[in-house]
Amino acid sequence: MKKLLLHLDTDPVASTFDQAVAYDAGVDNIIAHGGATRDNVTPHVHGMIFTRGGKNLKNSAIFIGGSNVPASDLVGKAVKKAFFGPVSVSVMLDPNGSNTTAAAIARKVLTDYDVKDKNVVILGSGPVGQRTALYMLREGAKKVTLTCRSMERSKATVKEMKEHYGVEVLPGETRSDEAVKRVLSDAHVVIAAGPAGVCVVPEMALENNTSIEVVADVNAVPPLGVAGMEVMDNGTEKNGMRYYGAIAIGNFKMKVHRGAIASLFESNDAFLDETTIYDIACKIDNEQ
Repeated sequence: MKKLLLHLDTDPVASTFDQAVAYDAGVDNIIAHGGATRDNVTPHVHGMIFTRGGKNLKNSAIFIGGSNVPASDLVGKAVKKAFFGPVSVSVMLDPNGSNTTAAAIARKVLTDYDVKDKNVVILGSGPVGQRTALYMLREGAKKVTLTCRSMERSKATVKEMKEHYGVEVLPGETRSDEAVKRVLSDAHVVIAAGPAGVCVVPEMALENNTSIEVVADVNAVPPLGVAGMEVMDNGTEKNGMRYYGAIAIGNFKMKVHRGAIASLFESNDAFLDETTIYDIACKIDNEQ
């Protein structure tokens, strides 16, 4: 029986990238729908669960994507609500690649490195930054600071994270180069998860810093997110710091993405989200 993947995307046109990765992961056919909302996905879900029964349900699965992360989360809830008890299929939630990207960042940082009792600063409080913060805390980081240019916005974000996940993340502000230097003054790990084409860690912010041990950056669009970073850096030693660039992180992200898609067809009741996708990343990392 063929492996069918229902691709629900909150954007008007379903992502070609996500579909290409799914085919590379072994999916036979993809049924793609753009413009997915919590109000229009139920018929699509029913089409997947009522056409195959019993042990054959595991040959169908659902992928939820899109650039609007909150909207995708709502679609995920609607999909689960459309199931009938054991009559379900496995689901992967990875809007804007945020879950698989954050998992890849975390595993790269942890390459021959123990983050326990370390201070982690993440520049960028969007979905990737938030999820990376979760993974760093899970791995035992002593302190995780999540920053953006506005302290007010950072405080609101960490408050939401505490309410949703029950974790303690500190807010930080990066309005100026001097502010960045201050927030990095006692950091051991620095992760740039800001917008593409924006350098969030200037050279002056790294000068004379004796605490930073690992630096990671997901920005592959010049100028890169960290001064002195190269996209191909993969544990490159520079000035006593270990650097991981966007291509090195992206290569592992692709492995996690493909591995997660493949795992959907092992059962009919998996739900892969920001918490469970990291488990897959750890397994892939340990097998390398």
